[in-house]
Amino acid sequence: MKTGVFTVARPALAVVALASLLSSTAAHACACGCGVFDVGAASIMPSNSETGFSAWFRFNTIDQNRNWERGAQAPADDNGDKRLQTEFYTLGGQYRLNHAWTVMADLPIVSRRFTRIDDDGGVTGSAGSLYTGRLTALGDVAVTAMYTGLSADMSTGLGLGLKLPTGDSTGPRGPAGGAQFDRDSLPGTGSTDAILTAYHVGRLDATGRFGWFGQARYQFALATRDSYRPGNELNTSLGASYDLGAVGPVTRVAPVLSLINSLRAHDSGTNADPLNSGYERLLIAPGVNMRLGKLRLYADIELPIYQHVNADVVPGQSGQLVAGHLFNATLSYDF
Repeated sequence: MKTGVFTVARPALAVVALASLLSSTAAHACACGCGVFDVGAASIMPSNSETGFSAWFRFNTIDQNRNWERGAQAPADDNGDKRLQTEFYTLGGQYRLNHAWTVMADLPIVSRRFTRIDDDGGVTGSAGSLYTGRLTALGDVAVTAMYTGLSADMSTGLGLGLKLPTGDSTGPRGPAGGAQFDRDSLPGTGSTDAILTAYHVGRLDATGRFGWFGQARYQFALATRDSYRPGNELNTSLGASYDLGAVGPVTRVAPVLSLINSLRAHDSGTNADPLNSGYERLLIAPGVNMRLGKLRLYADIELPIYQHVNADVVPGQSGQLVAGHLFNATLSYDF
């Protein structure tokens, strides 16, 4: 299939043009481990031109309402945190300079409700009371450069990016003056992070309709503040897609199935909770890519099939909140 002046294998189109896939590198504060939204077929389908601008809007939601300790669900009473509900609204754009280089940037807006017990009354003035903090604020901006000139069909690419400390890393205060949110549950980490990415796509049949992809994304803090350092995070994915071609007015439909593995190290610093941070999880993500002219839509639901989190042994302070599923949808337009 021709796109501009070079040839692209059908799997790259049916799965996702992973040169663009890595463009949505929003890095949110990480109590939820939101880096999983940035791997797999969770972002942008390809542009049909060698150069040009694309813009997108991405919506993610996650409801963490189960206390988890190590490899199993644990009693809610073990953890003073009860529920963390988050919606991410991410605006982004990319410009493909040429066959080899694409630059991208995105900005998340985070809406979050955090329900927990005020152990010492520092937030509400009443020790042991249950309260819900609410916050809607800008998250951390990410900018990325992607090199896709390793092959004529752009089937392999490498990326380097920076996550900037633009998001809210202080949060609202309660009536008694205490912080309503933990340091790791705020929209901004307060850190400047490096982002390293790589991908490869290939074909699984002679026609090129059945394709596969692999991807990795590693993020680590270069500079921190307020004695909080988010743990290094590695997210990888392996998936496949089948291009069904046109279905009614939709010019391309491609079901996608991905396996996503997420590893996060302990947070560190006096404002962190090292014993109750860090995890590993494996998710399965069924989804679909659709295209109608210059308009593109991707959506999936990510379901945990294995989770292991670090947990302290202090009653009332042990465990991490996890979600039963994560939802992602991205709408983009090629100008």
